[in-house]
Amino acid sequence: MDAKAGARARFEHVREQLVALSHRIHARPEVAFEEEHAATACAEVLDAAGFQVTRGVCDLPTAFVARAGSGPLHVAFCAEYDSLPGIGHACGHNVIAAASLGAGIAAARVADDVGLTVTVIGTPAEERGGGKVLLLERGAFAGVHAALMVHPAPVDAVEPPTLAWSHFSVHYTGKAAHASAFPELGVNAADALTIAQTAIGLLRQHIRQTDRVHGIVTDGGDAPNIVPAHAAASYMVRARTIPDLDEIRTKVLRCFEAGALATGASLEIRPSGPHYADVVHDGALAAVYRRNAEALGRSFPDLGPLLERSAASTDMGNVSQALPSIHPIIGIDSLPAVNHQPEFAAHCVTAAADRAIADGAVALAWTAIDVARDRELSARLRSR
Repeated sequence: MDAKAGARARFEHVREQLVALSHRIHARPEVAFEEEHAATACAEVLDAAGFQVTRGVCDLPTAFVARAGSGPLHVAFCAEYDSLPGIGHACGHNVIAAASLGAGIAAARVADDVGLTVTVIGTPAEERGGGKVLLLERGAFAGVHAALMVHPAPVDAVEPPTLAWSHFSVHYTGKAAHASAFPELGVNAADALTIAQTAIGLLRQHIRQTDRVHGIVTDGGDAPNIVPAHAAASYMVRARTIPDLDEIRTKVLRCFEAGALATGASLEIRPSGPHYADVVHDGALAAVYRRNAEALGRSFPDLGPLLERSAASTDMGNVSQALPSIHPIIGIDSLPAVNHQPEFAAHCVTAAADRAIADGAVALAWTAIDVARDRELSARLRSR
């Protein structure tokens, strides 16, 4: 049997199990670093499929590494499974987990025949916390020649643009006082935050079209008749590249400093996790993936400026800066619903999402097989 046919047959054998896994993860959403149920369920499926599974790797209890095959080309499939606070799997990580497991299981079926070592890496905390960054720094990707995954979205795209990001919390400390009787004795921390937000609003006139600044107030005071002694916010700054990110982040931090200066409150900025880098898609890998996805009936519409402006961020960017990677998006026919909307979460357990699991898994597995059999491309990847 041809390697690709063998891989697809192996996926079809576990297809219903993986769709059930996707729905199970979706029904029990878990936020960053708390994905105990999802990580356990994924590890159990891989263990049953014959992988050597190591759980809790790199001092991350909800991360795992599962390995099969012993070929010279080492390919990793990244499985995400964390959810968003409040709206569950509105970014479809249940689909990612099932597709990556499916790709690994399918590719492992023919790994030794085509010269592959196959690893599925369970990567927690993509939405916040930078699970892949921690795994990368702590050696989980050591020896891996290429990292692959797919991410659900309304439509398909091979090389979606992404943005680097910085996520941090802002804390102002002022002085409480009676807001009516003795307001002159207070230092209003909430006013400091208001000034900062106003300054950021004005800054938006002078930022690049690819820059993003957004955040929420997490503490605005305790009662309206008490001058707020504390105020806090959670903010994200994004840009096309890390150098661009450093530039816009410096400007945004000055806005927060202005709030402190104007009110007399003290300011503390705390990082909420590592910086995310922009994704560098390996063009050759992406081209192989596209051919395989199209062979399965996938199409890639020309989205023009819409694709450019819809850029998000991912810790897969940091992985892609360290080793050849792809992060295509796979459509689940959700429009007008888009990622991070409750309506998109509902679409992540539809027939279209279940098909995306199958198409994504097989296309990724076939990509690994094609690369292993391409002497020139395989040699380039292994040389790194």
